[in-house]
Amino acid sequence: MADPKGFMTTPRQDWPRRPVEERVRDWNEVYVPGALLPIIGKQADRCMDCGIPFCHEACPLGNLIPEWNDLVSREDWRAAADRLHATNNFPEFTGRLCPAPCEAGCVLAINQPAVTIKNVECAIADRAWEEGFAPPRPPERLSGKTVAVIGSGPTGLAAAQQLTRAGHTVAVYERDDRLGGLMRYGIPAFKMEKHHLERRLEQMRAEGTKFRTSTAVGRDIGADELRTRYDAVVIATGATAWRELPVSGRGLTGVHQAMEYLPLANRVCEGDLETSPLSAAGKHVVIVGGGDTGADCLGTAVREGAASVTQLDIYALPGAERDEDTEPWPTYPVRLYRLSAAHEEARDLRTAPVADADARLFAASTLRFDGDAEGHVRSLHLVEVDARRRPVDGTGRTLPADLVLLALGFTGPDRQDGLVDQLGLELEPRGTIARDAAFATNVPGVFAAGDAARGQSLIVWAIAEGRAVAAAVDRHLTGSSTLPAPIGPYDRPMAV
Repeated sequence: MADPKGFMTTPRQDWPRRPVEERVRDWNEVYVPGALLPIIGKQADRCMDCGIPFCHEACPLGNLIPEWNDLVSREDWRAAADRLHATNNFPEFTGRLCPAPCEAGCVLAINQPAVTIKNVECAIADRAWEEGFAPPRPPERLSGKTVAVIGSGPTGLAAAQQLTRAGHTVAVYERDDRLGGLMRYGIPAFKMEKHHLERRLEQMRAEGTKFRTSTAVGRDIGADELRTRYDAVVIATGATAWRELPVSGRGLTGVHQAMEYLPLANRVCEGDLETSPLSAAGKHVVIVGGGDTGADCLGTAVREGAASVTQLDIYALPGAERDEDTEPWPTYPVRLYRLSAAHEEARDLRTAPVADADARLFAASTLRFDGDAEGHVRSLHLVEVDARRRPVDGTGRTLPADLVLLALGFTGPDRQDGLVDQLGLELEPRGTIARDAAFATNVPGVFAAGDAARGQSLIVWAIAEGRAVAAAVDRHLTGSSTLPAPIGPYDRPMAV
């Protein structure tokens, strides 16, 4: 604890964002480059080095937060990077994309703004790359065992890196043409520029991990063939089966799933396309769904030059303060009004004049879509709902809509490639892959991790799952393992 009074003398200061008018004209990250390092030492000083650090419990990775806060405050960046990488394979990802449940569990957050843990993490990760503190770590010897990892999202990459470093020969299979899963084609570049991903992939290649892109297991290569070829298989395909909205007019042209829209915008940024076939330019856009995916659609539509953008959230407008009765400290307050970068942009640019706050209409439920004579969507009809999602009489309204994006979440793994059925995997009632306490499926030698088995979750849980399943696979192959297993398959976030 470098400054015992830091939490009393230093106010919270977040990484400043670039001006809205500037950043909506490009796809670069929203933060001011270089503005974090000058402030981060004092922010780390605010950490109280609690006797019982609840940030540890709130983070499924078990990040050693007070330790690296202290090291940052003392400007010992090498030691801070070592402590950070001891529990997290990809801190530059979580430092940009994780909603920071650790900050919700910060003891200081009981009655003050929490320590900027996420910003400190990001500063350490970026400094580690700048100073060469994240070199490849190839194994000293090979085990002779082989592992196939299906899926190159954060779970698959974490599992692959851990198993490669343990000495196993690992190949990662990805059905897309580029690696990264949703980090590549689902997350917009303004939230995380892709060079962060490329840098880690190069590190993994140097360590010995093999990658097979444009290969859908179950379609391009049989699942049974893969199982025969490798000593173990890890399924980390994510939960990509999206939820539908079964209302009248769903089949109209112009009504699309968010994950049909976002990948195309990302491909424009990658240079694959000049413009997206689903570009929001000049269109009235309505996003159905109030979560992070909806916010990603919002920021993307604003940058594409939409005529208007409105986001519908079926929940009521949340308060600005934690509800201690329903979501007490140190749990993560889901129902809390937060202003993401995309919502800040929409608010300042007034993309949705009818919105309750920023671009959002709260307690709003979609009734139907109407189209023109050519079968293209032109309007969305909605109604206000109460806390039990029952329509409130007299609250119906119509919004112009040339493009509707459905961001309603995901239910489980996509079964279209045939992987699940070819292996004969047992599923949970909600559609996720069933597994036991050792992450093993009903098929010998086949393990499941991440959203494919847990269900839709956060990136920090995805990485924790990857690290934990790697320990389970290592134990299966060798009889024992020294790899860390931060969580079990049945662990869940802290809740009341």
